[in-house]
Amino acid sequence: MKAWPKVALADIAPIVRRPVEIRHDQAYPELGIRSFGKGTFHKPPISGSEVGSKRLFRIEAGDLVFSNVFAWEGAIAVASQADAGRFGSHRFITCAVDDSRADATYLKHYLTASPDGRAQVLQASPGGAGRNRTLGVKKMGKILIPLPPLAVQQAVVARLDALAEKTREVEAHLDAVERDVEHLLALRFRDVIADAPLRAMAEVAPLVRREVSIDAEKSYTELGVRSFYKGSFHRRTVPGSDFSWQDLYRVKAGDLVFSNIMAWEMAIAVAVAEDDGCVGNHRMLTCEARPDTAVPGFLWFYFTTEDGFAKVYAASPGTAARNRTMTASALMAIDVPVPPLAAQQTFGRLQAAVAALKAKHAAIRQANTAIIPAALERIFSIEVPAHA
Repeated sequence: MKAWPKVALADIAPIVRRPVEIRHDQAYPELGIRSFGKGTFHKPPISGSEVGSKRLFRIEAGDLVFSNVFAWEGAIAVASQADAGRFGSHRFITCAVDDSRADATYLKHYLTASPDGRAQVLQASPGGAGRNRTLGVKKMGKILIPLPPLAVQQAVVARLDALAEKTREVEAHLDAVERDVEHLLALRFRDVIADAPLRAMAEVAPLVRREVSIDAEKSYTELGVRSFYKGSFHRRTVPGSDFSWQDLYRVKAGDLVFSNIMAWEMAIAVAVAEDDGCVGNHRMLTCEARPDTAVPGFLWFYFTTEDGFAKVYAASPGTAARNRTMTASALMAIDVPVPPLAAQQTFGRLQAAVAALKAKHAAIRQANTAIIPAALERIFSIEVPAHA
């Protein structure tokens, strides 16, 4: 591939400001920029009185637009025809691309998806993290862009667009397959519990408290439970001296674990093998399924159903967030369906097959996500001198 000269961004896409005179009786539809190069979105209009002392700037189709506080995270986009006439605050940096020399989408791809482009944007955004990283206007203008002839840029964009469409098709296919298997799982569960008796959690999977005698010099790994049925995670590993003010309880693999303050937000999980021996405080309610009666994963699935979650929500009274606390007694009183153990185990095998399928899909998704960055890395891999 022929080496391409590098040109400063300011030379091909200078900053343009189109300030707006704010009128209190007028509405101003704002534009937003998604991170990771995922384009723009439309914010609800705000009235001139809401704008207050802020300044707004008009955006036109074809503009290369940066969020100065999240550019380091890939919040860079090309304004479309549908975005034309919307407004951005002083937090937006708008560049008018010289379309006789550069393709705006090509520039966006380079800045958001190529390793060198991302590194330059990050370097031009000094600070610590999050909103402390602000893109500097002067530094931004000095970012160097490999600039082939316009026809080559457009060919690169067309190739990347084709790859992006292929990746979208793969994602859509995986999503469809997973919807189908989840539907199958739900139907099978409905059939299994159709004639099953209801029994209280206290009988089926009673609360267990395995008290830990804390050694100040020993390390303990604290378990957490993600909301929305996203599983368990290891919050931190710290010495026992950090727990001197609270009681700790040991978790075993296979425990059904509830966060008593976030169960209403679906913070319910089954402890996996890697969680065995972790600890939780009094906020963590651990239930051990009776091995001759219930399968933990089967009970967990019930709590993901509309009926099961409704019982968890009802057992978590309060108004909002951390005020919604599920007590141990309320949890133990919840009735759950208990079909024959063999039927639960058969369903568990189906669950495992679905989980294995999703794990394979996760690997495919990861590889799929890497396709465009890898293509860009190949495209921009040649080091060439900056264009004078």
